[in-house]
Amino acid sequence: MRAELERLGPVGVSFLREAVLHPESSVGCAARELLESLTGGQPERVFRDFIRSFHYELETGVLLLDRVANPDVGMVDYERFLAEVSDRCRELLLHPSTAWEKCRILNRVIFGEYGFTGDMESFYDPRNSFLSEVVSRRRGIPISLSILYLLVADRCHLELSPIAFPGRFMVGCFLDADPFYIDVFEGGVFRGIEEIEEMLEPYQIELEPAVFAPCPVGEVLARCCRNLVNQYSREGDSDRVRLFTEYVNEFEAAYRLNDE
Repeated sequence: MRAELERLGPVGVSFLREAVLHPESSVGCAARELLESLTGGQPERVFRDFIRSFHYELETGVLLLDRVANPDVGMVDYERFLAEVSDRCRELLLHPSTAWEKCRILNRVIFGEYGFTGDMESFYDPRNSFLSEVVSRRRGIPISLSILYLLVADRCHLELSPIAFPGRFMVGCFLDADPFYIDVFEGGVFRGIEEIEEMLEPYQIELEPAVFAPCPVGEVLARCCRNLVNQYSREGDSDRVRLFTEYVNEFEAAYRLNDE
């Protein structure tokens, strides 16, 4: 089985990510062990293969990106923490309730009880781009906090979307009659379309519907890599700048190839 999963590459990794959540504990444990084995070696190559596969799933991509810088990141601890946060959210969720009300619960748990916050003091610290570091430090930048929020929401069966606004990544909710956006860097502030339009005025962009629409997973991960290029450039780490620039180029090449 391991040989076949290795042959499948990133597709096999995504399959195991789903199997980890299997209701039978024995199946979930076996999947975790295989996933640890498959992603534990040569993380730089594994993430590159994931990009080229064009089979993008957010949690798998975030884990593989994390292991490029932190090869010892443990899958079990990672899963346990996300399960803990989402379990706490589900304890507080009332049924029936609107998506707006459910997001208020996520805000209470993620920002209130667990203390996640935007890192304004060391915004350009590369650790803010890796989820394991964000979880450990309880600090992050808009995109990493948005990813955390999305992964918790997914475990609560709440369908939210990544939104790549210029200058401020957010989470979007299109489930209620009126869509709204969650500014995770500001502790989960809810923002309407008019408020977003005002925030975007300095960027002098045409406010087409696409600006307010969900962002593909591949672009979320590519934006993480672009951030890392900028962050490591500020630190003078030319090797890491080169590596994450290569990943950005790989994403762009993957999209061009898929469009042909």
